[in-house]
Amino acid sequence: MTSNTDNKDRIATPSDTPQLQAFREVVESRRSVRRFTETPIPDDVLADCLRLAMLAPNSSNLQPWAFYVIDSAESRQQAVKNCMNQNAAKTSARLIAVIARTDIWHDHAQQILREYPDKPVPKKVKDYYTKVVTMDFLRGPANVISAAKWGATQVVRRVKGPIKSPYYTFEDTKNWATNNTALAAQNLMLALRAHGFDSCPMGGFDEPAMKRLLGLNDDQHIVMMIGAGERERADNGVYNTQFRFDQDQFVHYV
Repeated sequence: MTSNTDNKDRIATPSDTPQLQAFREVVESRRSVRRFTETPIPDDVLADCLRLAMLAPNSSNLQPWAFYVIDSAESRQQAVKNCMNQNAAKTSARLIAVIARTDIWHDHAQQILREYPDKPVPKKVKDYYTKVVTMDFLRGPANVISAAKWGATQVVRRVKGPIKSPYYTFEDTKNWATNNTALAAQNLMLALRAHGFDSCPMGGFDEPAMKRLLGLNDDQHIVMMIGAGERERADNGVYNTQFRFDQDQFVHYV
């Protein structure tokens, strides 16, 4: 693995470890690759990458994601078309739809209690998933519960101080699911790089058409499409030189 950044001259510090050096190499060599070779990604490699993806941090361990690996020739042909025939989709060895789900929080909360590794399940854990999580997401008919939650939250802020805002609307829940799923997508791309493959996250696709192809409902949202494979090095697999704005422009100490 070779880095495509200008970090080769970084001065080693006492805190540098083999793990840190390996991590840096994975992150710094990851690029959005637009053209791939015909080298396949073995099933066991992809399975491990997906396993690592699902180790991403996520809110309350509710894991509101799904991954659709589009392998059949007919589905792949249509999926590539839905990705506007981008080279990153057309030449990829594997094409993956990363899905955020807003319909699964309740089922997953119950599954956590069934599969919780420490038995008996502590009471505070039961209370959290049966009461706190439920109240966080429930909206009720015509959002009547959301209105009550909003009023209660304002009272708590005035009387007791800071409190996390619950999810009042469908868009709140969608943002929650999308944020968590994006973390898993990044894990997936870094895992592919660590295995010696590359990827390209794509936001340019026809979402309604892709949802019809995959049989998704209104509570399943495509966060991104990911094309993955071995980087084409002789034919402009990476289109541009990587650069970022200065770190001081974005990092603030308060």
